[in-house]
Amino acid sequence: MSNHSLIEIPHNANPDRIAEITRNTAETRIRIKINLDGTGLARLSTGIGFFDHMLDQVARHGLIDLDIEADGDLHIDGHHTVEDVGITLGQAFHQAVGDKQGIRRYGHAYVPLDEALSRVVVDFSGRPQLVMNVPFKSGMIGNFDSQLAHEFFQGFVNHALVTLHIDNLKGENAHHQAETVFKAFARALRAALERDPRAAGTIPSTKGSL
Repeated sequence: MSNHSLIEIPHNANPDRIAEITRNTAETRIRIKINLDGTGLARLSTGIGFFDHMLDQVARHGLIDLDIEADGDLHIDGHHTVEDVGITLGQAFHQAVGDKQGIRRYGHAYVPLDEALSRVVVDFSGRPQLVMNVPFKSGMIGNFDSQLAHEFFQGFVNHALVTLHIDNLKGENAHHQAETVFKAFARALRAALERDPRAAGTIPSTKGSL
């Protein structure tokens, strides 16, 4: 890993919406820091250029400050790195969102890019479930295996404890398909995590907990 410092979190940020997670295995070493009330700052180093580009979409369009360092066994392939970043990012979200008081809980977004159009719907339900329908038109996008998009989102869902539905509705270019998915994911997260002034201090569930 590099020795560069992580993104500085402003002193006036709400500490309940900040998390830093480190996950080390025999296959990868991951360090992630997030601020859910950020401005879209990103510092990304996974060793997979297109994956960094997609994570940058999550930060910028979700208005989440996102700092990710990943050192993985890329001499094999990108699978472990992408999956483990998803796992660690999910853990960071789960920690940062806390008990979910006052959030809107649900978020959805449609995002186009030229011929491509994707829809993402998220529920911070406490129940991990991924339903993903993205028929990528190419197996590789730069140095990124398009199959790994599913592995990233599955890892995220399992550890953020969210329900996530992802549908690519139209698309002929795999880069465009992936970018609309990640941008829509970001916008759905932003909507779901937004504080609802009409529900301040309450849990958005009739059960009283999520």
